[in-house]
Amino acid sequence: MTNQRRSWIRLAAGAALAALLVGCASAPQPLAAPSAAIRQTLAPSGTLRIGVYSGSPSSMVRNAQGEVTGVAHDLGHVLAKRLGVPAKVVEFERLALVVDAVKNAEVDFTFTNASEARAKVVSFTPPLIQLELGYLVPPGSPIQSVNDVDKPGVRVGVSQGSSSQAALGKSLTQAKLVPAASVKAAQAMLRAGEVHAFATNKAILNEMAQGLPGFKVLDGRWGLENLAIAVPQGREAGMDYLRQFARDVQSSGDLQAIIQKADLRGTVKP
Repeated sequence: MTNQRRSWIRLAAGAALAALLVGCASAPQPLAAPSAAIRQTLAPSGTLRIGVYSGSPSSMVRNAQGEVTGVAHDLGHVLAKRLGVPAKVVEFERLALVVDAVKNAEVDFTFTNASEARAKVVSFTPPLIQLELGYLVPPGSPIQSVNDVDKPGVRVGVSQGSSSQAALGKSLTQAKLVPAASVKAAQAMLRAGEVHAFATNKAILNEMAQGLPGFKVLDGRWGLENLAIAVPQGREAGMDYLRQFARDVQSSGDLQAIIQKADLRGTVKP
């Protein structure tokens, strides 16, 4: 073997080793097991209490197979498993009550829109999912686009205490907002013609439409929700671990699997 050939082989081997080392350095590192202090911070009772409300794929629903699923529900169970503690699902009638429960440390975890108002009362990770906000309208509705909504005489349903109620209360100048106590109550209001449209994220709207034949989710959007993990304030000692957990479920594909299982629609790339 010539000296030139030996030099070429050494050069190629060195380049391959360097590429391997760079790849190892840049590959996502597995999430380390939490310390006892982190476990105590995030689940102080020894059980991770997961706050959910029924009717939203971002929180909790039953899928076509009859399984209970939803991003908050399933992601909470993944976190509980990582922490090595039992999970307990605590169900509320609507999201505003879930947020209040997190605020008051009655539950330890939920997954919701990280609005500016909520960030004042609970602690959020960076957003994991973005969802389009839209409208659901009945068959034959004269409302054919998001631009047709803000007109005199139009009644728009919103979940009571929701971020949609807060946002549309500022942006709609002619249409009237009508709060609904729950997703089921909103469906009943739409059937009865008490509201001309219902506003929330498209994941919930598509779920509602399954029980309202002929109703449709309008094309276009009036805003975006940035969904993130929420925990009670005062748990800063566990926030770094939660941020790492959020990155890990995104890079591992676990979050995407949860989204698909829950049939969460209306997502956009952050």
